[in-house]
Amino acid sequence: MPGTLRFENVTKRFGSFTAVDDVTLEIEHGKTFSLLGPSGCGKTTLLRMAAGFEAPDQGRILLDGHDITDLPPEKRPLNTVFQNYALFPHLSVRENIAFGLKIAKQSKADIARQVDRMLELVDLAEHADKKPHLLSGGQKQRVGIARALANQPRVLLLDEPLAALDLKLRQRLLVELDAIHDEVGITFLYVTHDQGEAMSISDTIAVMNRGRIEQTGKPAEIYETPRTSFVAAFIGDTNFFEGRVTDSLSERFSKADIPGLGSIMIDNDKPVRPGDRIHLSLRPEKIILSRNQPSPGTWDNILQGTIEDVIYFGSHTRYWVRSGEYRLCAEQQHRTFLLDETPPSWNDPVWLRWHANDGFLLEQYREEDENLLTLPED
Repeated sequence: MPGTLRFENVTKRFGSFTAVDDVTLEIEHGKTFSLLGPSGCGKTTLLRMAAGFEAPDQGRILLDGHDITDLPPEKRPLNTVFQNYALFPHLSVRENIAFGLKIAKQSKADIARQVDRMLELVDLAEHADKKPHLLSGGQKQRVGIARALANQPRVLLLDEPLAALDLKLRQRLLVELDAIHDEVGITFLYVTHDQGEAMSISDTIAVMNRGRIEQTGKPAEIYETPRTSFVAAFIGDTNFFEGRVTDSLSERFSKADIPGLGSIMIDNDKPVRPGDRIHLSLRPEKIILSRNQPSPGTWDNILQGTIEDVIYFGSHTRYWVRSGEYRLCAEQQHRTFLLDETPPSWNDPVWLRWHANDGFLLEQYREEDENLLTLPED
């Protein structure tokens, strides 16, 4: 079944506020596509326009090449799964799933067959006759997904569907939702502000900010090669460096002066020349922290610093290290039994090392994007 959804130069305003600003985007058939961004960035407004709950002020919305911009919601072959479940409390699980099929005037036999299929798909057959108040949050959301899929839409719109659930349940339902997508094979448009959700479930992510698309790509591309400081900071944590190129060391590597830190080596993943200003992103897990001075490789950067903050996460520890005028975040994975050793602690002198290839040059940097970093303050 086809299901390619396209937004062409779509703009939506609410008074003087532009919620969606000239967005062009294509969601391929059969893929899970996530709109990711902070509250107020326009992602839910874009989804609501796809569903027909809002009308764009400019632009078109196409489904498989057909203009659906002016179609009412009930005429669109798309269904929505909401954050708050939106189940009918007086109907059983079976009746909730069957609701849309009855509205479509399908035969009783077809309805029964499709409802049984959906109950099996979301693993709720044994709860078919229960009312929603007897279900857990995760079970309620699975009913909502089954109801939305029952009449076989071309596109399933998911509006922060797991936001009301606790962390472990969200993680479990992400796996189940991914399996459901593989089973039904239709297009999923998934809206979330949670980077982990988007990274886990998506074939493609569009990162939104202030009504515009900052970057679109596969999860690994978005994380490893962010175009802007907003994307770098919003998708996980990062360290930012600003400076100027001083020397070209080879076809691949250059040297840059970072005021307040010193000289470091960088990868020329974008064309740079001596004198060019650069903005660099370096993920915390790329930095190796040690008590003893490491032996440098040819293209390794090595800095000395002092630990100012430590946060233990179980699987890893994050350290904030003062080096010159910079406060850098480094992450150490616990691959061995941690209680057999004495890890670095507050005020300890340490060494930081990373390969020049581990930093990534940004196309655009904004100082306010540093506020997105979830780092402890001094």
